[in-house]
Amino acid sequence: MGSPRSRMSAADRREIIEQAATELFAERGYRGASMDEIASRSGVSVPVVYDHFSSRLDLHRRLLERHYEELRTLWQENLPGGEPAELRVLRSVDAWFSYVQSHPFAWAMLFRDITGDPEVDAIRRLVATEHRELILPIMWEEPGLEGMASDGSVEIEMAWEVIRSALQGLATWWHGNQHVPRDQVVRMAMTTLWVGFERVMDGEMWEGEGRVAQDDE
Repeated sequence: MGSPRSRMSAADRREIIEQAATELFAERGYRGASMDEIASRSGVSVPVVYDHFSSRLDLHRRLLERHYEELRTLWQENLPGGEPAELRVLRSVDAWFSYVQSHPFAWAMLFRDITGDPEVDAIRRLVATEHRELILPIMWEEPGLEGMASDGSVEIEMAWEVIRSALQGLATWWHGNQHVPRDQVVRMAMTTLWVGFERVMDGEMWEGEGRVAQDDE
């Protein structure tokens, strides 16, 4: 007689549900991913899914929060430190694109699924805003960027929007051009982002018709 099957823990079952739901939301969007299909792909019954998540909206929000947290952790682990800023930024950007490459469903769910449902999209904006508020202090702590914040935190916030938009836009392009190796994508990201930030860290800001070196004022 064979040994009895070990019972799956609640945490393991929840993880399987979250992985299956991420795939379905990425493949079909929020509207096209039903709780029945999520349960089927997870290998559990629908009531078991509801044991872990009160609704499809609750599950969707949990996944947005999870994947944003995973991306935020990459910046927290790679950007701070005593090494030259260029190396730390390069490491952070490479880690970001490595995540995109290894988590295609999470990336698609975060950046490609605009549902058109006011309630769902409001939650998406709320979670994205919470993510931004948590990641901005990482930039505030970067030596050399204090000269950018002449008008308070708004400059840092705009700088983050530049970084975010560039990385997400390039990732979207890369999704349709997957023959391009990651190191080439990272190199282009650094070419377009690093040069400007390097000058800011050296005390330069663009003023009207030309850049003004802050240290010379």
